[in-house]
Amino acid sequence: MSVRHAFGLLLGVLLAPALVYGSAWGYVQAGQSFDGTGQQITDSTRLYGSFALLAAVGLIVGVIIVARWASPLVSLVPALTLIGFSVYFLIDPGRVLDLPDKVPPAGELDSGLRMLLGTGVYAMMGFALMAPTWAPRRWSGRRSDDDLEEQPDYFARVPT
Repeated sequence: MSVRHAFGLLLGVLLAPALVYGSAWGYVQAGQSFDGTGQQITDSTRLYGSFALLAAVGLIVGVIIVARWASPLVSLVPALTLIGFSVYFLIDPGRVLDLPDKVPPAGELDSGLRMLLGTGVYAMMGFALMAPTWAPRRWSGRRSDDDLEEQPDYFARVPT
């Protein structure tokens, strides 16, 4: 295993809980900051903060998906985690929905974890993160001659 893939595995292991907890906490905070029946925002500061956190999670997912430098393990580990929990939810929903009670921190975050898992949002994130692992260029880590030919040479001298 190359250093690039070892670093990718470590980063993937760290990113999986960050994506799960970040999206769940942002979801809960956004839900508590507005009144859907009254159609009004009750706490704009909390709403802006939760949207900022959800945007950061989305940005991280997007960077992981499009980054050419990243090892495919950076996206594969969180993808398999999210898809695995989603499949486990489909097989035994009662047991998987009890898991948030067993891992810290407890409280309102648990409802966010359950809602995002039960609505399929984690499955969607998992499959989006799975897509880049199928690209052979992500495994090799080197640019091919075809990639170099496609790059425009902005500093080439133009004949006059």
